[in-house]
Amino acid sequence: MLTAGRRPRLAGGRRPRVVAAVLAGGRRPRVVAAACALVLAVPLAVVAATGTVAQARPDGSTARSAGSTAADQGARADGGGGAAPTVNWALAGTASASNAESGKPAADAVDGDAGTDWCTSGYTGTLTVDLGQVRSLADLGLTLDAASPSASATIELASTAGAWQQVPALHDIALDPGNPLYFPLPSGARARYAELTVYSDTGADVCVGEFRAFGPDTAAAGMDFGTDLSFTPQELAAGAAFSYNGKRGTPVTITREAGANYVRMRVWVNPPAGYSDLASDLALARQVHAAGMKIYLDIMYSDFWADPQHQDIPAAWAGQDLGQLTATVRSYTQQVVAAFAKQGTPVDLTSIGNEIRNGILWPVGEVNCTDCGGWDNLAQLLKAGVAGAEAGNPAGHKLLIMMHYDQGGDQALSSAFYSQLTAHGVPFDVIGLSYYPFFHGAISAMRANVDALATQFRKPIVIAETQYPWTLANGNSPLGDSTGDFVWQTSQLSPGYPASPGGQLSFVTDELSILAQVPGGLGAGLFYWAPDWIPGVPWEPGANIGSPNVNLTLFNFEGAALPSIGIFQNPAGVCERHAPDSSPCVVG
Repeated sequence: MLTAGRRPRLAGGRRPRVVAAVLAGGRRPRVVAAACALVLAVPLAVVAATGTVAQARPDGSTARSAGSTAADQGARADGGGGAAPTVNWALAGTASASNAESGKPAADAVDGDAGTDWCTSGYTGTLTVDLGQVRSLADLGLTLDAASPSASATIELASTAGAWQQVPALHDIALDPGNPLYFPLPSGARARYAELTVYSDTGADVCVGEFRAFGPDTAAAGMDFGTDLSFTPQELAAGAAFSYNGKRGTPVTITREAGANYVRMRVWVNPPAGYSDLASDLALARQVHAAGMKIYLDIMYSDFWADPQHQDIPAAWAGQDLGQLTATVRSYTQQVVAAFAKQGTPVDLTSIGNEIRNGILWPVGEVNCTDCGGWDNLAQLLKAGVAGAEAGNPAGHKLLIMMHYDQGGDQALSSAFYSQLTAHGVPFDVIGLSYYPFFHGAISAMRANVDALATQFRKPIVIAETQYPWTLANGNSPLGDSTGDFVWQTSQLSPGYPASPGGQLSFVTDELSILAQVPGGLGAGLFYWAPDWIPGVPWEPGANIGSPNVNLTLFNFEGAALPSIGIFQNPAGVCERHAPDSSPCVVG
């Protein structure tokens, strides 16, 4: 992360004079539409549970591996299999409503974006959702627009159209506007239809941002669930203490316990002392391997932060021309990948460069500029990196190659970038996208992008970096530094997702459900960036320098895991563990 577009702020809005790295992007999310009241009905079929059944995709496909080709559809990103993850099956369905405001259709309640609303055109309304087939369901979820009046609702389920069965606990339930809400279902519930009817407490229209129907997706069992723990060695060296459910641990062991199967780590050529170099990464890789997780290596061909704003040639490589840099990139990449293999921790996934929208090794490998290398040069350097990675990989071990782009919410730019790679013959297995909603736009834009890229390129797609805030507070100030946060004001939030652990949990699990529904089963996984970067470790060496990321972590400022550490679990189950006595369940 710490890449393109924005520099860390000084507290109070001032900006530091020099900053080298910030998050990608630059665009702000749109403002939520005016609230209205609404009633929602969603049809779900309920039948007796008869065990887990593989759930087909709407397009008839199943999940596929990140390393697969169009000829071997069916596998996924090789995250190691395991239990079927919980997804929101409403995304695979269709919705209709008894009434709706103009421009607020029923479809907006099941589009994966809680910032788009279905609104009733009266004090009550019913939304009916057809999941397309009978699904195993564990819980239901709902987000009411934050500007909506308070309301109540009743939800019924059905196995066949019109044969509604009332769930006693889902009758006349009070809805809390603005917060993601969860409703447990009886064990073994299976349904095709759900019907939600909402009643306004004030008579004003009610608006529902998202209706969710959670259940296991066996076809998605191989998805990559990962976090970027590059800061873990520095955090532990600085004395940070991490815990999960009151038990001490490290970010590696805690994320593994919480459901992760992968760890991403970056490597710089010759960074400042203490930052991510090869020796540090090798030590971290041993911890990751011991925890039973896979390794995603993000190779930054630079001495420090590399992103769309800067891709500086390492000092030791200065003065090399294209031919020399090509040989250096191949040799360096081979040595790095081989070093992981030599100690018994081979790399499973690697990106050749980090957020390479504007190229690598500037100006020789720079693109989108005048008087610079251009696409022929960049393609030559990337091919050298791929060749080096493959040469360093041990025989018989599967290594996937990613090309990493930063504009995860921009379909036109993303398509143009991967089209250039394809036209220049750059070999790669996986499309990797950075997607930060406060820079890259609404989650619906991300969904449109990944769906289109999967259809166009037929390659597995990974969200290589993502984050969402759990608070707007600045945790750096108590330590005496003036580093401001990337996200510090409500206008930067995505409508439908509050700055809370519950909003964070809801946003990332919505991302995962979107990936699980990518055409062809090509949604391969997601990596949460720097969940452990709590106050105490600066983004660069120096006095009074902190982290602009401390409110985007999955741990609080003191290192205790937040409820959102459960981003790879059933969000309703996470809620029920953290707020067992609330009904409906809400994570604050």
